[in-house]
Amino acid sequence: MINRKVELHDVDVSAFIHALDSCTGNVYLETEEGDCINLKSRLSQLLGIATIIKGGSVTSASLRCENAEDESKLFRFDLFGEVPDKSEDDAKA
Repeated sequence: MINRKVELHDVDVSAFIHALDSCTGNVYLETEEGDCINLKSRLSQLLGIATIIKGGSVTSASLRCENAEDESKLFRFDLFGEVPDKSEDDAKA
């Protein structure tokens, strides 16, 4: 069961996509309107971003993560703006 959630706030879109690319499990974007989008593919990432950008600003949304490590990465990204280093991800693989 997926029960981990990360609230998403003011987002740097490019950095957010990089953070998503570093995730190993499924990450779902959920909006207040009830949309739920799996952000695994680039197309769904763009759709998800378009869904949360209204009138030039980012509306509130949350992320559900299947993997606790992904949740931690995205939480740190949202809170501190930390983008996972690509070389660290490659070293773990």
